[in-house]
Amino acid sequence: MSLPRLFINAAMSADGKIASHLRKQFKLSGKADFARVDRLRAENDAIMVGIGTLLADDSSLTVKSEKLRERRLQKGLVENPARIVVDSRARTPLNADLFKKGLGERIIITSQAADKDKIERLQERATILTAGYRKVNLRRAVEELGRLGYQRIMVEGGATLNWSLIHEGLVSEIYTFISNQIIGGATSPTLVDGTGYTMPDETTKLRLISAEPLDNGILLRWQIQK
Repeated sequence: MSLPRLFINAAMSADGKIASHLRKQFKLSGKADFARVDRLRAENDAIMVGIGTLLADDSSLTVKSEKLRERRLQKGLVENPARIVVDSRARTPLNADLFKKGLGERIIITSQAADKDKIERLQERATILTAGYRKVNLRRAVEELGRLGYQRIMVEGGATLNWSLIHEGLVSEIYTFISNQIIGGATSPTLVDGTGYTMPDETTKLRLISAEPLDNGILLRWQIQK
């Protein structure tokens, strides 16, 4: 069985930051990019985020356009793609917006080390997948998502999850909207954080597919070279 196709979509400042050093989100793009992201959500089977992003943003991860939701329904799909949270310790709040808004599957991917009482409570609101002992084994998790029928998955961060998926060779493309702003901050999260590479020959290489002016910035589409 082939692995699902995962791609990362993110907005960042001109200096590569996706939030402030306080993890505060900035409005980095405008209406045109918001509409593009909504179309991407509607076109895919699932949306994946890390627990850090969920705790910081509390996004519902829903398709905002009524027309796009109707189009999904006409195709026999649920109005929203599945919403997936990678959450090794089962920290997803029970009152998170993704549980409150929009129809569609919710999936929490956790590890064997997660608190069993927390998992039991989350099971009332979401499907629980366990992959890995102390932290989520992403390759096993993605394989299981493929077995469940999810073949096109949009990853919306954050920086640590982006790094882990790229490092594991699980991402095929990266969409980056680069705004006309400077955020700065030595500890501000970037598009990809994590441990990073130590040697020049280890780095992940990209091929530029397209570059398109959008809003007050530019949208770059990259293919990851295997």
